[in-house]
Formats: sequence, structure tokens, C-alpha cells
Amino acid sequence: MKAENIIVRYGDRTVLDRLSLDLPDRGLTFLSGPSGEGKTTLLRVLAGLLNPEEGRVEMPGRPVMLFQEDRLFPRRTVLQQVEAVLSREDRGEAVKWLELVELSEARDKKPGALSGGMARRVALARALAVGGDVWLLDEPFAGVDLSCAQRIMERLKALDRPMVLTGHTPQLAQLCDRVVTL
Repeated sequence: MKAENIIVRYGDRTVLDRLSLDLPDRGLTFLSGPSGEGKTTLLRVLAGLLNPEEGRVEMPGRPVMLFQEDRLFPRRTVLQQVEAVLSREDRGEAVKWLELVELSEARDKKPGALSGGMARRVALARALAVGGDVWLLDEPFAGVDLSCAQRIMERLKALDRPMVLTGHTPQLAQLCDRVVTL
């Protein structure tokens, strides 16, 4: 993954100013920095959802994006949320993704019965189930208990896939292979 001389402005405000970045093809990269410094904007550029004014991006295949909003279907159970992104033949894999995010016990609950951290983990499981060649995870552990997030991070590392995460938690950044501060 590579970003070269990326410039993004919102009106008069320059959010990314000639940002260049080489990211590894494996492992976890943590984007750190204060709110408003361009972490989400960079993920959107990498995902192809936002075209920079200048610069270019090289991605090793198809990216999958986890947005900051959970975007859960209100009438579907936790299991159905994950099954929704899988083919009929692969729906059995939904359980695997729920186990990874420690939500097997909540599989029959609907979003209204979930805590904020649980809803976030459902959204994460669904994004992971989509597959893709690189996962771009925007604040995947917002509202998630630190010890739970640390256990999930270890499982994500074991997947040995390219992932770029944003966040504000130094303890989670330490578990990543690389930390980039914006």
C-alpha cells in the first residue's frame, strides 16, 4: 500500500498536505493522532471513497472499510448482521467471525439489546467477514472494553492480513506492527 503526495482540503482547511506513506503488505498498522488530524480522511482515500486533490494511491487489491458508525440493520440479529455480507454457501462462517469478536453468546440479540461496545464488535465482525485484500478499520474499538479489545487485536494479528486501524488508545497501538502518527 502506498500513498504519495496526498492533498485533501475541506473548504479552506487542508487536512492532508502532501502526505506520503508506505504501508506493509501484512500486519497491523495503527494510525494515531488527535481528532481532526486526517485519520478518517486518509482511510477514505485509501479505500477509494474520496479522491484527493493531488497525489496517488496504490492498493494491493480490494479494500474493505469499517466506518466509525456501526450501520447495523435494526431488525436483524447479531448473527444475521454478519450473514448478510456472506454468500449463501459461506453463511456458516458468520459464527467464526462472532467468535473472533467475542459475541457468540449474543448471536440472537438485535441491535437495540446491545451495548455500544457490542454493537461496535458486530460491525467489526461484519467488515471482517466481507473479506477483501486489505481491511481499513476506522476506530474499530470505540466503546469496547480495553481488555476485550486487546484480546481481539491479538486475534487480528494472527490473521496475518494487511490492516490499517485508527484509534486513540496507546495500549492498542503497542500491539500493532507499525504506528503512524498524523
